[in-house]
Amino acid sequence: MISGDIVVTRDQIRETLLELFEAETGEPLESLSDEQHLAEQLGLDSVDMVSLIMQLERHFKIRLSHEELADAVHVGELLDIVQKKTNEPKDASGGKDDIQKVAA
Repeated sequence: MISGDIVVTRDQIRETLLELFEAETGEPLESLSDEQHLAEQLGLDSVDMVSLIMQLERHFKIRLSHEELADAVHVGELLDIVQKKTNEPKDASGGKDDIQKVAA
């Protein structure tokens, strides 16, 4: 798990995504390239994506909104979003505002 002010690299996120993908689908995957299409090339349907996103959120202790994820159709776009979220400064509210926005 990630905590404090540790910077999370793109490669760390990619490795975690690869592990979560394999656990979700039960299929081994050699690598993930930025250009791979999440649905067409990796075969993720909407249920798979929701599960994968929830696992990423738990692992990195972040919240990802529907708006942030709307344009993420390739692995690289998802990595960009997760990297930005994991490395942005944590506010004093402890993320309560983000949780309320997601619940709204």
